Amino acid sequence: MGVDVQTGSDVIADLGTEDGRRRTIAEATERSDGVIHGVVTCAGLAGSPHRQGSMLAAVNYFGTVDVLTGLRPLLTPGSAAVAISSNSTTVQPAIPADLVEACLAHDESLSAQIADARGAMASYPATKLAVAHWVRREGTGADWAGAGLRLNAIAPGMIDTPMVAAMRADPETGPMLDWLPIPLGRPGRPEEIAALAEFLLGPDSAFFCGSVVFCDGGSDALLRTRDWPAAWDISVRDLGRQHS
Repeated sequence: MGVDVQTGSDVIADLGTEDGRRRTIAEATERSDGVIHGVVTCAGLAGSPHRQGSMLAAVNYFGTVDVLTGLRPLLTPGSAAVAISSNSTTVQPAIPADLVEACLAHDESLSAQIADARGAMASYPATKLAVAHWVRREGTGADWAGAGLRLNAIAPGMIDTPMVAAMRADPETGPMLDWLPIPLGRPGRPEEIAALAEFLLGPDSAFFCGSVVFCDGGSDALLRTRDWPAAWDISVRDLGRQHS
């Protein structure tokens, strides 16, 4: 079953609105008789200087987490869900931390205000970083791992999709795409992300839990080679701060 804002989908709904998210959950429940075996939340909007930042917060973050939270009770034990994050979470500088925190606090009104003030170009990586942090926080908790459900995320790089084509056609965003180095020498293909999503939904990925899997042709590894994995500093000073 597919959900899209465009006609021709099984469920037509705008995930940027609370009503659209409720309709999606209600129709999915009805169509599936209350039982589903996997979910992939891949609806999203690109950053564009011609788009309000609040639209990205509404679709990319709240559209993702509200649908995943609403559909979680329908998942059968042992099944999985996959959210779509982005490698912009690590390769794009100056991500607004206040927007990330507002999203994670599930304050949609505040998130919209901050996103509009920051603009869509900065809001895109912030909403995708919030998705990644939400997956790591919730995926390891009682409602997901504790209930025998797997929640993970994919962080794609530049993928040859209509969204990227529209960005390339824009005179402001088009040149920015050429700034991103891709060691494999090409954008990704949609089917490559789909194959990874299929794997994360299937039984062969049964030990993945709260993972954010980068599939970006090597951009993150090239630009942030030693930033991750990062050693955990458990100095006395850090422990004192954690318990203060």
